Amino acid sequence: MRPVGTVTRGTTNPNRLRRMDRWIAATLGPALRRAPGAPTAVDLGYGAAPWTAVELHARLSAVRPDVRVVGIEIEPDRVAAALPYARPPGLSFRRGGFELPLEGGARPLLVRAANVLRQYGEAEVAAVWERLCGRLAPGGLLVEGTCDEVGRRHVWVALGPEGPRTVTFAARLAGLERPGELAERLPKALIHRNVPGEPVHAFLADFDRAWAAAAPYAAFGARQRWAAACAALAGSWPLTGPRSRWRLGEVTVEWAAVAP
Repeated sequence: MRPVGTVTRGTTNPNRLRRMDRWIAATLGPALRRAPGAPTAVDLGYGAAPWTAVELHARLSAVRPDVRVVGIEIEPDRVAAALPYARPPGLSFRRGGFELPLEGGARPLLVRAANVLRQYGEAEVAAVWERLCGRLAPGGLLVEGTCDEVGRRHVWVALGPEGPRTVTFAARLAGLERPGELAERLPKALIHRNVPGEPVHAFLADFDRAWAAAAPYAAFGARQRWAAACAALAGSWPLTGPRSRWRLGEVTVEWAAVAP
């Protein structure tokens, strides 16, 4: 069967997806722990080197030791290059695309697709989301988003079998002048929507205003300023997840509030 999708640029770096991985481990942790049998997670389109799949396995196995991570790539040479890093049954690699060719037709508890859909058209995103969500196990999660080359700025959408749920904005706060700078890392479904009149544009504009108003907290550090801005933002936007995540340079908002 021919893999579904097209070859990505393949750019990757060690630790690039650490912010996304830590959020996944915290958010999906309860489902991982209660899953019957060894749960499966997919690193879809891991790129020219297998670092992100190796790291995902390390981070998820700290939550569920018998988790099985499968790195899937459409480019055969990338799969061949990754095979020396395989550690069956916990970590394996195979050729494929959006069809998710898992052994025995397994349904993954997690599909992570980072920096994959940026090369596709905006009109193609919904069909890819639907296809991948249709393969999830009950309680499963699709996490799709974009980050910079070293993982300092990252935005991702979390989807369940029913569709999109939340959008998370995450950054290394040192050097961040304002939250609106994260706009350049919006996933494909939102990147062209950061214009006046669109909800995501209004969200980022409000975030920038809250950040500016929280400037006095900068004396106590960027984390305190970010947390204060998030607290102000929560007065008018449906933020979700524990407030303790704010100190990590994260904030999560319900998808419906920023959807096109």
